[in-house]
Amino acid sequence: MSAFVQLGATPVKPQSAPRLDLYAGIHKAMRLFMGDTLARVGRLDLGDAAECDATLGQLDGLLDLCRAHVAHENRFVHAAIEARRPGASARIGAEHDEHLEAIAALAADVAALRALPTAAAAHRLYRHLALFVAENFSHMHVEETSHNAVLWAAYTDAELAEIHERLVASIEPAEMAVVLRWMAPALNPAERAELLGDMQRQLPPEALQGALDIVRTHLDDTAWAKLARALGLPPVPGLVTA
Repeated sequence: MSAFVQLGATPVKPQSAPRLDLYAGIHKAMRLFMGDTLARVGRLDLGDAAECDATLGQLDGLLDLCRAHVAHENRFVHAAIEARRPGASARIGAEHDEHLEAIAALAADVAALRALPTAAAAHRLYRHLALFVAENFSHMHVEETSHNAVLWAAYTDAELAEIHERLVASIEPAEMAVVLRWMAPALNPAERAELLGDMQRQLPPEALQGALDIVRTHLDDTAWAKLARALGLPPVPGLVTA
């Protein structure tokens, strides 16, 4: 899995975007991770210990990734913005500080629910998580519009690709595996094929197989067949797709 740190030198481009978008792929992954986790917390069965452990464990993972995501954006993307457009990341930077406070509060809610699993504690966690998700969805929209406008005016695509390469190289393998788990099913077929195609070209066979194993677990047969066809992999036995 360590080779995952070296992949992704070219970020996924939305089909409609003429410029390199540093936010597109990871934000799709974050939205899926947040939405799925919120739904699981909302339907949590407190009488099922295994379900509680799995759901709260997934929420722990989401909060960990959110902390890391803030750190990566502050270190690489905001630093790039401030280097050429001082003050342009101030609003989102302040929101990042608020997000870290919200993450800490959510972690406290999780601890409280684990200590005393009552319906009231579960509902409080759900409401607080819903607000956090809503705020993050709005926050990501600003980054994808206002921040991208600044980045595209101040940097060439080659420079943006270099920033992305340095960011990806800083990510630990365990975090990269989590990102891939949520990014692959969040992307459309063309974006997914581009992402895995880059891995196919860059990774040694054993590392590529590790990535494909993660992706296969989280795609249905139809989505996997499309990806396999794009990558030249064996098709799903017995599955016929258009």
